[in-house]
Amino acid sequence: MVRAGARFSRDAAIGLALGEPDSAAVEVFQDRESGLLGMREEEVARLVADGLSNKQIGARLFKSERTVESHVRGVLNELGFNSRAQIPGWMASPDQ
Repeated sequence: MVRAGARFSRDAAIGLALGEPDSAAVEVFQDRESGLLGMREEEVARLVADGLSNKQIGARLFKSERTVESHVRGVLNELGFNSRAQIPGWMASPDQ
């Protein structure tokens, strides 16, 4: 829930708290709640699926290689995978 809320702008978060949600913000919130991965993990998973190395992903996201390694580990743990080679297949599935 916290990860989903982090995607809101300040105004959208205040509106949601006051019971006046922006419909786009509510959709983002609901999508995040149903998903297995956080926003950054999903972004990293997409880049892994595109064939980028941790170093390349780090350069693209302005993160250290170690931070990217941590995100990749989080993706693998969350999905129950043993190898990053499994991520492209999961990303390609219709449910994603």
